[in-house]
Amino acid sequence: MYEVEVKVRADHDEVRDRLADIDATRVRRVRQVDTYYDAPHRDFAETDEALRIRRETVADGTNGSDGERRVDDDGVDAAAHGSPDTETRITYKGPLVETESKTREEFETAVADGDAAESILGGLGFSPAATVEKDREFFSVDGYTVTLDDVARVGEFVEVEREVAEAGIETAREGAHAVLRELGFDPDEQIRTSYLGLLLRSQDLPNDSSE
Repeated sequence: MYEVEVKVRADHDEVRDRLADIDATRVRRVRQVDTYYDAPHRDFAETDEALRIRRETVADGTNGSDGERRVDDDGVDAAAHGSPDTETRITYKGPLVETESKTREEFETAVADGDAAESILGGLGFSPAATVEKDREFFSVDGYTVTLDDVARVGEFVEVEREVAEAGIETAREGAHAVLRELGFDPDEQIRTSYLGLLLRSQDLPNDSSE
């Protein structure tokens, strides 16, 4: 499957008002901690690929009515090491396939033991490159997922995305652009750099792996 995605910087309060105007359906809110890996056999920054382990904790009804993240007794984010309500997934993302959106081939599967998955990757020579932390609020609009992302040390964004087979990429991209326009944004102002890339750029680090 291919993930067709467009992303822009956005003020979340304004976007929520617009989502209400177009009768979007709020789905859920989560906290995600994504650890990205460097490969021992090729440079993902050069090949425009990404490998990550994601720990996701549902914020609605678990972190308090205000949705704030939970931390343990040491002040560490619960999602960082896996609380009972945290789901772990491993994901591979291929290179961008077009210039009009952030569309990539993607393979993802759930992992029963995140720590074991990290150990497996480490044993194979993969090393952690960086960690991206974000709070995400999901909405459904016309078959698309609209996500309000608050990315630590990077800022606020809105994403519009949908998963399709290769033959449906162009149609899905046109639809994503239409949803973005409904929200008051110009698709030509989209950001194709990944959150990982934006984070590393803000820290002035050389690796610009993609998400």
